[in-house]
Amino acid sequence: MTAAGSSNARLVKRLLLAVTAMFGFGFAMVPLYNVFCDLTGLNGKVGGRVEAVGVEADLNRTVMVEFVANLNQTMPWEFRPEVSRMEVHPGKVYRTSFYAQNRTDRIMVGQAIPSVTPGTAAQHFKKTECFCFNNQPLEGGGVAEMPLQFIIDQDLPRDIKTITLSYTIFDITDMANGAVAAR
Repeated sequence: MTAAGSSNARLVKRLLLAVTAMFGFGFAMVPLYNVFCDLTGLNGKVGGRVEAVGVEADLNRTVMVEFVANLNQTMPWEFRPEVSRMEVHPGKVYRTSFYAQNRTDRIMVGQAIPSVTPGTAAQHFKKTECFCFNNQPLEGGGVAEMPLQFIIDQDLPRDIKTITLSYTIFDITDMANGAVAAR
């Protein structure tokens, strides 16, 4: 092989290695980002389930909580909050629900992903019960009332007057069926 051919082969190997590394880095970014957001509360990521503890409610303070429901563009469901906003007292437990209807004629599984804005409020929004903790299977044409129970922590900064809890629901039917088949 000539010197030019050998040099070209090394260059091709290096380029293939770089492409492979970039592809792997792209896959690693999502879990790394989720871990980073869970640790810092950045981007409105909220933790999992918490236990309610006996705390006095701050009846001298109110916070407006707005509820937003979004569908992933490929999700053929109807999805909405039962109420679009609630005035709440920090430290008091509140309960509401979301409505979902599968508009197809087949069984589907949905998964809701929450986000809280402003991002600094995420660590103070505590869910004790949430449909987002589990997959949501629905029969074709099926309807579900999906409960949410939450507490706004009394340590919420006083300048935050409104919190928006947004859910986007995704179709994970194929992934859920793959997990069942793998058992």
